[in-house]
Amino acid sequence: MWRMAFDIGGTFTDFVLAGVGEAPRFLKVASTPNDPSVAVIAGFEKLLTDAGISASSISTVLHATTIATNAIIERKGRPTALVTTAGVRDV
Repeated sequence: MWRMAFDIGGTFTDFVLAGVGEAPRFLKVASTPNDPSVAVIAGFEKLLTDAGISASSISTVLHATTIATNAIIERKGRPTALVTTAGVRDV
């Protein structure tokens, strides 16, 4: 079985495909900020084609992104709030 991970960044979406006994395959595609799924699907399909495997061979998919972090840092998007219960000291 194979595992795939991808990280959607502001500029690039990075992928890694790993299979038991196989060298990992890496891919970087341009991110698509208006619809991040476009870059994810394109990268996913390219890696599957290059490896000669089908999507059903993927047992695990890991996802990461900096989209939300960047939106907060750059103060973009809708106003947000964090609601916690009483006594939460770390916030």
